[in-house]
Amino acid sequence: MEGLGNKLKNAREYKKESFEDVSLKINIAVRYLKALEEEDFSVFSGEVYAIGFLKSYGAYLGINADKLLALYQAMKLQEQPIPVEQLLDVRRKFPVKIVIQILAALIIGTAIVGGVYFIIHLPKRAPSEPKPRKTKEYIMDDNPTDKRLSLGDSFVVPYNDSNYQFILMNIGEAVNITSPIGDIRLDLGQEVTIDMDNDGFNELKIIAADFVKNHPNTGARLHFELDSSAPPIVASSPETTEITVAGSQTIPAIVILSSPTPYPFTLQVAFQGYCLFRWEILAERDRQGRNEQYFERNNELSVQAQNGVRIGVSNAITAKIQVIGGGKTVPIELGTAGEVIVAEIRWIRDEDNRYRLVLTQLE
Repeated sequence: MEGLGNKLKNAREYKKESFEDVSLKINIAVRYLKALEEEDFSVFSGEVYAIGFLKSYGAYLGINADKLLALYQAMKLQEQPIPVEQLLDVRRKFPVKIVIQILAALIIGTAIVGGVYFIIHLPKRAPSEPKPRKTKEYIMDDNPTDKRLSLGDSFVVPYNDSNYQFILMNIGEAVNITSPIGDIRLDLGQEVTIDMDNDGFNELKIIAADFVKNHPNTGARLHFELDSSAPPIVASSPETTEITVAGSQTIPAIVILSSPTPYPFTLQVAFQGYCLFRWEILAERDRQGRNEQYFERNNELSVQAQNGVRIGVSNAITAKIQVIGGGKTVPIELGTAGEVIVAEIRWIRDEDNRYRLVLTQLE
């Protein structure tokens, strides 16, 4: 009988696809796909995640979900220990009571000896491997701003209709930061000024205000300050437009990005609570079909699209969404707590032959 892992592997190889191909199309990490084919379910944080990924993988490969679950349950049953009474020969010469007493005495004796040996030779507990920390992104909403960043965290400075991202990469004898204009190295208390738009004028000042050398786990407090002559940071209202649907009907739309030509974009979703989230790639022949998954607090999802994506969320307030494309990161708001939202994010062309990436809510 063909095992669970072999069934998945044979189906994937029949489609002539690598793990990376499948991962990109169904948004499941390669290590989880490999674990399913190797029948290694220890990498999953819970059985519900293992079953969920198994269903999604099987559906993509065209395998019946009931057959996959039956193979999974059969495999789990084989892993369970056989009860002791089934190992005992019913046609024994000794009475059951005597056999049980002997076994109990052996078990108790072994436990006592083993316990004494363990206490004498108590092994040192190996330090558990820390869970990887999720990085954070902060946006400059006041000038000046002081922010303590941990390794991998980023700080975004909006300036002149663009967003400039600064990422804390390392803390050694100095602080190392990557930015759109190159790598930056700062000693404690050192100041650097940056020309962000190449106009010959330094608009931004960064100071390494506080950090402990060679202790990256403590993070670093950085001071960001735009020159007083630079445009002030204000919360601007999003640009809106109207698009025509169903022949003549017009509906309002929020403009996220604009460009002379369309380009791929990424939808990043950070979940703040439990909700059902659906997504469907638009106008891409090799990525048709709707995806659906339940997400919990601190879960994240990244979806890449060329032309557009249709999304649905059962509780709009739980999904914090950013659209990334063309070197910009734009946050978008879907709705309020408990609100069910269906929306599209897609490129349209206006009367001036200029392309706009717009957000529209559907009925």
